[in-house]
Amino acid sequence: MSNALAIAGVTAVIKDLLDSGLIDHAVIDAMGAGVTVSAQAPDTIALDDANGPQLNLFLHQVTHNTALRNAALPSRDAAGNRIANPPLALDLHYLLTAYGRAELQAEVLLGYALQLLHETPVLPRAAIRRALHPTIVDGTALPAIYQSLRAADLAEQVEMLKITPSALSTEEMSRLWSALQAHYRPTVAFQVSVVLIESTRPARSPLPVLSRGETDPVSKRERGVLAFSGLTAPLPTLEAVVPGGRQPVAVPGGEVTLEGHHLDGVDRQVTFSLASFQINRSVPVTGGGPDKVSFTVPNDLPVGLYRVDLSVQRLDDSQPRRTNQLPLALAPQPVLPPFSATRNANTVTLVLDIAPPVRPGQSATLILGEREIAAVPVTTATSRLTFTIPEAPPAGSTHLVRLRVDGFDSPIVDRMATPAAFLDRRITLP
Repeated sequence: MSNALAIAGVTAVIKDLLDSGLIDHAVIDAMGAGVTVSAQAPDTIALDDANGPQLNLFLHQVTHNTALRNAALPSRDAAGNRIANPPLALDLHYLLTAYGRAELQAEVLLGYALQLLHETPVLPRAAIRRALHPTIVDGTALPAIYQSLRAADLAEQVEMLKITPSALSTEEMSRLWSALQAHYRPTVAFQVSVVLIESTRPARSPLPVLSRGETDPVSKRERGVLAFSGLTAPLPTLEAVVPGGRQPVAVPGGEVTLEGHHLDGVDRQVTFSLASFQINRSVPVTGGGPDKVSFTVPNDLPVGLYRVDLSVQRLDDSQPRRTNQLPLALAPQPVLPPFSATRNANTVTLVLDIAPPVRPGQSATLILGEREIAAVPVTTATSRLTFTIPEAPPAGSTHLVRLRVDGFDSPIVDRMATPAAFLDRRITLP
């Protein structure tokens, strides 16, 4: 694969193709003057008579190649690890303009240039190497940009570079030259495809397959591929995460049920993953069957949105299998009544215990009825928070309370009751 220098490398190769072709066809003799081949923006080219005839190559557009833009995708696995380096597939769109200072010079130049492009629909690898690794004559030093193009690896990419004429209407050509703010000269458009630019960043690569299924210890034969009928895959799969009490969130020490299929086996472990705190914790399953398993949420995991999956080893497998991952929101749980509650005039200070402990960087607030009060910031992990309530409600008033940590609210509704009712989580202000 080529690298990020490939775009400039293609321009240099086509420029060398035109330059060498004009020399081979003795165009200088036909023109009666030296010919310059350049790769500049049209608005930077001088049009005075001091300059001789000139061919100019201008890259005016770069587009994604529709055939190869999805090659080697996906590039990352479910955990976000890089598993492939998909190439950046590009098509390059050029304008080739002929400048003549005398009568018919532009037409002669354009004719030779079109003949060269027509006779070279595919750029040979040898021509690419020759253009990017030119022979130095008389000790002449190459410009710095051409020295760097030697590392483009353009000739080593899998796809060959193909030159295809493009048809631009009069309106499109007029708009293009108006945008360039340059005087129009005889111009042809063509496309070069495909340029493949690939990253060299390391990726994870799986080991080769040694056998298809388990190997019989007696016959030494592979088990082969197992075929199953039906729409349900014969693999451990999670379909739902159901916190206890029909709540939308789990709480520390609470029971959670995982629903799915093919969940039976031995050594079943539930893994919690939270990227923000780099947590990867496994807990054992406390019960369940092939369609449901339950476990208890640890008391010391911080509040957050976790990814949970189940590891299970079935009787016909030699290695444990891991299910897909599903989200599980872990919410805080206040310990009532408060550890302390004091009033100073119209200001009330509440000290409240909370599970799990709040870590530095997490935002914590107390919602007293409909009023939200921020906790005093903490510098270390703590299970005790302080809330200062200015202009507090009158003494003796009772309010429903809930805690909010990083946007996750503690449960306040009893979803098992019919009709639904609030949980008895109230604070009476002093």
